[in-house]
Amino acid sequence: MLDVSIIETSGLGDRSYLVSDGEVAVAIDPQRDIDRVLELAGEVQITHVLETHIHNDYVTGGLALSTAVGAEYVVPAGEDVKFACRAVRDGDRINSGGIHLEVLLTPGHTHHHVSYVLRDDSGDTAGVFTGGSMLFGSTGRTDLLGDEHTEELTRLQYHSVRRLADELPPSTEVYPTHGFGSFCSAAPTDGDNSTIGEQRGKNPALTQDEQDCVDELVAGLADFPAYYAHMGVINRNGPDAADLSPPALVDPGELRSRIDAGEWVVDLRNRTAFAAGHLSGTYGFELSGSFVNYLGWLYAWGAPLTLIGDDTKQIADAQRELSRIGVDRLTGSASGEIHDLADGAELRSYRVADFGALADGSLTVLDVRQRDEFESGHVHGAVNVALHELSERFPEIPTEHDVWIHCASGYRASIATALLDRHNFRVVLIDDAYESAEKLKITTST
Repeated sequence: MLDVSIIETSGLGDRSYLVSDGEVAVAIDPQRDIDRVLELAGEVQITHVLETHIHNDYVTGGLALSTAVGAEYVVPAGEDVKFACRAVRDGDRINSGGIHLEVLLTPGHTHHHVSYVLRDDSGDTAGVFTGGSMLFGSTGRTDLLGDEHTEELTRLQYHSVRRLADELPPSTEVYPTHGFGSFCSAAPTDGDNSTIGEQRGKNPALTQDEQDCVDELVAGLADFPAYYAHMGVINRNGPDAADLSPPALVDPGELRSRIDAGEWVVDLRNRTAFAAGHLSGTYGFELSGSFVNYLGWLYAWGAPLTLIGDDTKQIADAQRELSRIGVDRLTGSASGEIHDLADGAELRSYRVADFGALADGSLTVLDVRQRDEFESGHVHGAVNVALHELSERFPEIPTEHDVWIHCASGYRASIATALLDRHNFRVVLIDDAYESAEKLKITTST
């Protein structure tokens, strides 16, 4: 009997998979920290490592995993890669023990994207690994290879999803790589599991005609993280496994020198703890939720990076997440009580409030959600500057009064507030859900 194990990477909104018949196993779309796959496999031999596409949102662990276990590395044909692998085309088959996989060409997310149909010894279809093609109630985005390819890829994506639905039984389990909060998804996804039959009734590529689906998908494409520009290049070159050895410890004096030199010194602590007291000149990126997406988005690529955390475990967790997007230049870390790390220097702080504090309507409010979120409804009189645009748009932010900063949940707002505080703006963090503002009737709606 075949077993499909899911390896969640919630910070990036992705899944990897390990298929086993009890004696051998096949890995699909593994992340760079391959120790998770090896631990899950245990004594079972991994014979093949499969990629559905060259990834744009994370550094693959495919080559490193295949090298570590002596497995065959399988990549879609047509990709210009710098390493030896098996290039597969539509209709090719991969067999290992009781695991039987058929390659289906499903372009759209990328030009050479493939899906892998899983069958057992009897020939019954057990599932399909769809990568960035068919997602749960959505599809993979089609604009990652440049605007000049977007419409063509969107139309290919539409037909790829239809091919999957036409050729596979309704009971086929769908196993996508993206779509659980990933920016690789064209639109928010729906649910935690699904089948081809369920998707026939809810996926826009299967319920709309081609032009309506293309128009809706393209119109809904929001901005994606800047670090995506580096992922394809790294993955085509064949990245090594993540080096998760602890970064060197940095004493308070050296920490202050790095901050004063303008280096990236990132505080990982809870956002309210950061607001209550932090070293002047540091960046605040709470280690939770979409930490790696937003640090990767704003980070000066290749710059030396020092981490501050509550303890060494928090540092190690952040290091693991950063390694998944190729941020490897960790030049040091410091942990413990923030007052001890300040070494006698005065800590900076700012106020934290909720949306109830805006009820009088006379305050300067900065909304750091993306443009489409703002246009669907916003606080009366708020100024919209998306978080990823903030550093380039400082002149648009009023300086004569305190700036009250919010997003949808408080997470992006906390990063923005720390960034503005670093540049000596007078700031207040609204650590509250946007629904609270709606209930208080201080928002517009469309």
